[in-house]
Amino acid sequence: MSLAPLLEAPGTIPLHAFAAMAAFALGIVQFVAPKGTLPHRTIGWIWVVLMAAVAISSFWIHEIRLVGPFSPIHLLSIFTPIMLVLGVWYARRQNVRGHRITMISIFFGALVIAGLFTFVPGRIMHAVVFGP
Repeated sequence: MSLAPLLEAPGTIPLHAFAAMAAFALGIVQFVAPKGTLPHRTIGWIWVVLMAAVAISSFWIHEIRLVGPFSPIHLLSIFTPIMLVLGVWYARRQNVRGHRITMISIFFGALVIAGLFTFVPGRIMHAVVFGP
């Protein structure tokens, strides 16, 4: 395992990847930590900012081009900020169920499922974890 392929990657790829890794780690913390506490809310806001950075930075990543400079994964990049706003809105309105479902869906859809695709041979994260 070597971070060299990621650190040598062009453009916003390192920002995108490190924000996603941090969001993944904080997401795990959020799953196991007590809910509704000040630490939960603080980590939650950091997580929202990280996820926004992941989504927004993806628009400058064009490694896979299927529709002009974009790929279908960019639809997730449009959907994620909308869902983040919805999740925060649910929390502010004390709709715990809506907040939980929205945030867990973002975690699994935008981090876990989309993240698994980064380990396909030929992708940078595959080289980071498994070598060139």
